[in-house]
Amino acid sequence: MFSFKQLEALYWIDTLGGFAAAARKLNTTQSAISKRVKELEAIFETELFDRDNRQARLTEKGEEMLMVAKRLLEQRDAAVEQFSKAEIVERRLRIGITELTAMTWLPRLVRLVRQHYPKVVIEPDVDLSVNLRDKLLADEVDIIIVPDAFSESRFSVLPLASVKSVWMAKPGLLPVSRTLRMHELAAHTILTQGGKSGTGIIYERWFKSQAISPSNSISSNSLVALIGLTVSGLGVSYLPYLCLRGLIERGALEVVETTPSLPQISYVVLYRGERKSGFISSILMLAQECCDFSDLFQIDETIASK
Repeated sequence: MFSFKQLEALYWIDTLGGFAAAARKLNTTQSAISKRVKELEAIFETELFDRDNRQARLTEKGEEMLMVAKRLLEQRDAAVEQFSKAEIVERRLRIGITELTAMTWLPRLVRLVRQHYPKVVIEPDVDLSVNLRDKLLADEVDIIIVPDAFSESRFSVLPLASVKSVWMAKPGLLPVSRTLRMHELAAHTILTQGGKSGTGIIYERWFKSQAISPSNSISSNSLVALIGLTVSGLGVSYLPYLCLRGLIERGALEVVETTPSLPQISYVVLYRGERKSGFISSILMLAQECCDFSDLFQIDETIASK
């Protein structure tokens, strides 16, 4: 009779594209993965992989077995979660987030997850949106929280919240007594987020739709770096308004009104629908519950009201 280990080997070889990658995923050796595949082939007396191809390509029977493996592994995971109490669930939770979430409500999410699942090991991965998308595709993270910049049919999408961004500059750098047109703003140094940033991608598309072409710009993939450059007076940048109100109130930054104004950035959770489980569904609900971009470094659930 076949085992779940053998089915897992088949599933991860196909998902990750090779025997070596599957071995790393399952914390074993490549030879052990090969042995499990050969055992499956022996049980059903059929080849599951095309041995004439250098890549790990399934045969027709291998494709059929893969569908069976997926179904059985999903049923196993569902059974484990259904009959395990939340307080004894032991697993890793790999959450991919961008800087803005890390700087605002990540502490609240971590606290909520730990309250509901005290034995779960939480692994926040702070990275750029494009890199996080690639990690989700490679199954290196369970969910990612990013700006809604991607049209990916391979992912399921859960809306979270919108972030209001405004143009900001060091006080005195630009005239703020009147609303500036975008071509006036574009005559100054524009500090932008890079091409791997979800926010940067969205606003680059918007600039093109408005026929805006800054004559001088500095691009950075770090939100913290952009804030520092803006406070230092090196240019004007689009920054999240609510969580940076403290810098505005202290006189480190001021808002530059423009026409047209910047569109808001919608944030979403992306996850692999075929890997969704009761546990992941619970984490999605917790993310919706505590998502709040209005304050920096929120450590208490009562910091901000919805």
